[in-house]
Amino acid sequence: MKHIRFSKIGALALALCLCGAVTLFGCGTARAASGGSTGSAAVIADTEESLLDQLFSQRDLEQEPNLDQAVTLTVSDGETLTVTEAGVYRIQGSAREATILVDAPDDAKVQLVLDGVSITNTDFPAIYVKSADKVFVTTIADSSLSVTGSFESDGDTNTDGVIFSRDDLTLNGTAKLTISSTDNGVVSKDDLKITGGSYEITASSKCFEANDSIRVAGGSFTLKAGTDAFHAENDEDQSLGNIYILDGEISISAGDDGIHANTLLQIEGGSVTVKAGEGLEATYVLINGGTIDITASDDGINAAWKSGAYTPTVEINGGELTIAMGAGDTDGIDSNGNLIITGGTISITGSSGFDFDGTVSFTGGTVIVNGQQISTISSQMMGGGMGGFGGGRGGWGH
Repeated sequence: MKHIRFSKIGALALALCLCGAVTLFGCGTARAASGGSTGSAAVIADTEESLLDQLFSQRDLEQEPNLDQAVTLTVSDGETLTVTEAGVYRIQGSAREATILVDAPDDAKVQLVLDGVSITNTDFPAIYVKSADKVFVTTIADSSLSVTGSFESDGDTNTDGVIFSRDDLTLNGTAKLTISSTDNGVVSKDDLKITGGSYEITASSKCFEANDSIRVAGGSFTLKAGTDAFHAENDEDQSLGNIYILDGEISISAGDDGIHANTLLQIEGGSVTVKAGEGLEATYVLINGGTIDITASDDGINAAWKSGAYTPTVEINGGELTIAMGAGDTDGIDSNGNLIITGGTISITGSSGFDFDGTVSFTGGTVIVNGQQISTISSQMMGGGMGGFGGGRGGWGH
């Protein structure tokens, strides 16, 4: 593949500054989660405004880029466009076997503006962030990226995503980005943020994958995954591997989990529709709002021992949840630890509404199992004949 290098000469004055580093745990006022082997850790502040400020910079949330000083590049067949300095780069054109490579200093912020780009590759990412402080991929006209064969490694780096970044990555914009992959769709080895735009992703493995966190503040998503649609996991730091959803219209079809966070999965708002083996899975699942519709063949929501940062817990304080389970040994909500419900509306259809190994606290909200509103919750409970059914909101059950 032919390589063409582009640099933005001199420092580019950015229109907006990035906020400081985000502290994912212990910031703001927050409920404390039950500690696991590493002790207790604070769940991040649960108001949308404070979460938005903590998790996203102002530039993350800007959907229309400043193109006044942008360099315009055009992709061509068999060529690699290499960006080596901070700046805004407007990308156009259609090509096969082409890669946009970011190989910039580790303090460089690079914005790639996709303006009607189409790239089809056989064995290598369409966008590869090898080095930078942070890269923004902003789609302003409908674009498409695909990899049709087995991915090749770059030395020791297993480049297994159509967009693959070794550093922080933000996706935003005003148009549609279509991605097709024989492995993963979008991969970040640090934090992955999505704040706007429309995404249609078909991936044999995961649609979105990150090591440290995935943070969604908006956008429209149609995702088809062979394994998980969203997956966050960090093998080296058990406090990481988190997913935060503040807003967005998300539709998922997945072969394994719809949304999988090894540590914390926190949903504040938006609309999430999932058809999968398991709908939502994490060590700690915290739902404070949003409309969530799950159809699952295993567990609808599962809190399992994925990380030592927390005791497995499902905590629901708000939102509208509808969970439909397949036949067999399935549970609407399954916690290998504790279950906390203080608000929201939960409607479960299936052979078992709840299964938990620890304690249950049911102090508010409306819970309906197989069409009947319940006032207490017991483990392995099924609708239509078990005790504890009836109107009102209950106290403790076990």
